Amino acid sequence: MNLIQQSLTLSLPAKHKKTPSGWVSFDAPCCVYNGETRDTKQRGGIMENPDGTVSYHCFNCGYTTSYVPGRNISFKMRKLMRWLGMPDSEITRLSLEALKIKEDHVVDETQRSFNRPTFEIKDLPVGARPIMECADWKALEPSGLDSDLFGAVEYILSRGLDIQDYNFMWTPEGSYKKRLIIPFYYQGNIVGYTARKIGDGSPKYITDSQPGYVFNLDRQGWHRKYCFVVEGPFDAISIDGIAVLRNDINDQQAMLINALRRQVIVVPDTDKAGMELVNSALDNEWGVAFPEWSDVKDINEAVQKYGKVYVLKKIVSSIETNPVKIKIRAKTYFG
Repeated sequence: MNLIQQSLTLSLPAKHKKTPSGWVSFDAPCCVYNGETRDTKQRGGIMENPDGTVSYHCFNCGYTTSYVPGRNISFKMRKLMRWLGMPDSEITRLSLEALKIKEDHVVDETQRSFNRPTFEIKDLPVGARPIMECADWKALEPSGLDSDLFGAVEYILSRGLDIQDYNFMWTPEGSYKKRLIIPFYYQGNIVGYTARKIGDGSPKYITDSQPGYVFNLDRQGWHRKYCFVVEGPFDAISIDGIAVLRNDINDQQAMLINALRRQVIVVPDTDKAGMELVNSALDNEWGVAFPEWSDVKDINEAVQKYGKVYVLKKIVSSIETNPVKIKIRAKTYFG
């Protein structure tokens, strides 16, 4: 047991118990800070492993965090430590201990085995074909071009994009006829998709995505200085970035992103949910961009309003890499 594991164990409430699966359960201290009532049913749990890792999960409000030897103590883990009653001086001491452990874990990456994850090859909806191959689609109906295909093209243009910006697809078959299909690629293979409803109606998106997948990795050329990380696929296509398809980043996604060997810059949406992406950036020691927009909630909206070149310039000019400054700017950025 390392010092960080030991300190967390000593900070647990007196009323706690160990489950047969190895979790130590106790009243979760995080719930009242995340919009939930105080936990009295021991729905917080910590798991410590022989390799020095420690994981926390709340089965009430969903708060999760972890510490892995060789990494810094994350922003979310430091919050948990404070909620458990640790003084700031102790948290600082543990942060220095984590740095020492990190130095001890430095290895030559050329000698370290790197097992890249694999994703199952998936089928697209029946009849899906690239919109760029629409020259012979006129025969779909006696009257000419299918109105739903025309609607899909119009929708792409309404998002400030061009049909050549991505391999957008459409099908005349079934319920997907009124949707724009965005295939998910990994190493040249289709491993999922999302289908966006054209016009009103729900669900807005029908998505088939595998755990740990990162959208648009295949298009990140070796010559690029930055890798821009955003939440949604339209945002990623707009600036040739990648999308994590959620508002936080799991360990497998982080591994795939770091494998690009680029300067990673997270560009969050401007709503409060964007703070989760900022926390993930801090956990992974990445930079964050805080472009100031007027009446714009995400990158795709910004491109629609200002154009791609201006948006990229604003992103690059607003990059922050210092963790302390990131936290300060985030407070202002998200209100």
